[in-house]
Amino acid sequence: FPTRRSSDLILNSITLQHFVQVYPKICGMTATAQLAENEFKKFYNLDVVVIPPNEPCIRKDHQDIIFQTKEAKHKALINEIVQVNKTQRPILIGTRSVEESTKLADELQKNGVNCEVLNAKRDEYEAGIIARAGKLGAVTVSTNMAGRGTDIRLGGEDEKEKEKVVTLGGLYVIGANRHESSRIDDQLRGRSGRQGDPGS
Repeated sequence: FPTRRSSDLILNSITLQHFVQVYPKICGMTATAQLAENEFKKFYNLDVVVIPPNEPCIRKDHQDIIFQTKEAKHKALINEIVQVNKTQRPILIGTRSVEESTKLADELQKNGVNCEVLNAKRDEYEAGIIARAGKLGAVTVSTNMAGRGTDIRLGGEDEKEKEKVVTLGGLYVIGANRHESSRIDDQLRGRSGRQGDPGS
């Protein structure tokens, strides 16, 4: 008798490149395609065309801050989040793993900061969590894949709240680490300053 259910058996496998090429027409849209232009051409025979933004980007991009130790970085990260949260400005923190996002959220709770965790363990709640990430006082801790494809609206549905968030500077995105791919860093950065909104 088989010891595993038939649904657990791998009957075949295919590379992503070959799977995509099964389709007669291939296209996609992303704000970070230009960085991977050579890969799109090599693997999918796709050209990359840049479409100008609908609204000018007014987001403020800051330089990296580098620390001598992980402990110093972690302490500064927690302090920055706590201080900005006191102003009610919404914050989105990008982490590299589910484990890191969970640990950071626990540490923030200990420091009196209520936050939402957006990672692969809670994917069924993803759209709702990311939709609320632009509300006053929202703190969202996320892994790199979470929430893409959903716009973060400043103030949510509330126009008066949006005005307050705009006055505070819009959504504040913090990358807790650099990722192996600069595209992921750019995707995280791009969550702020959407459609001409302020942000940093």
